[in-house]
Amino acid sequence: MIPASCGSVLFSLILSGVMSLLVSGISTFRTLQPQQDFVSLWTGAWLTGWLFAFPAVMLAAPLARKAVALLTARD
Repeated sequence: MIPASCGSVLFSLILSGVMSLLVSGISTFRTLQPQQDFVSLWTGAWLTGWLFAFPAVMLAAPLARKAVALLTARD
């Protein structure tokens, strides 16, 4: 098993992977003609997107947590 101390990195890895998969798939689908090789182009776009999305999530997550804490009421 993966240690709990690595949880935030694993969360960021999974979140960035899923989100970049969805966004690259939608944008690739919208720009291609039906007869073009969708899967190979989508895979390339996804891997490139994930390369940028993972560090972006790692940097943005603490800022998002702080913003949520400021915008929500404390019980």
